[in-house]
Amino acid sequence: MELKISSQSQGDCAVVTVRGEIDLYTAPQLQSGLLNALEDGARRLVVDMSGVEFCDSTGMSVLLSALKRAREHKGTLELVAPKPAVRKILEVTGLASVFTIQDSLDALPLAAGSGSTA
Repeated sequence: MELKISSQSQGDCAVVTVRGEIDLYTAPQLQSGLLNALEDGARRLVVDMSGVEFCDSTGMSVLLSALKRAREHKGTLELVAPKPAVRKILEVTGLASVFTIQDSLDALPLAAGSGSTA
C-alpha cells in the first residue's frame, strides 16, 4: 500500500494528513513531508493519522525525529486520531506518553486568532 501525504498551513500551524501504511519503504516519504512543513516555518505540527492503517518502528522513529526537530525550534508536534492498531503501538512502546495525542482534528484550535499574516 502506498503512502499519501498532504499538508495545509495556517499561520505557524501545519496540518499534515497521512494516509496508508508507514513502514521501512514509506517512512522516508513521511520524514520528507514533516521536515518540509517544519522548514516552511510551522511551529505547531499537527499530524492527522486517521487514515494510517499501519505504522512500524521505522515510522515511529520518523515521528520521534520530527518531534525532536520541532522542539529544537520551540515548536510542538501532535498526533491526531490514530486508529486502534497505531494507538496500541504507541501505548506498548511507551510513546503515548511522549506524544500529545488528540482524538479528533475537529477539537483542535488550529490558529490563534483569525487574522492573516502576509
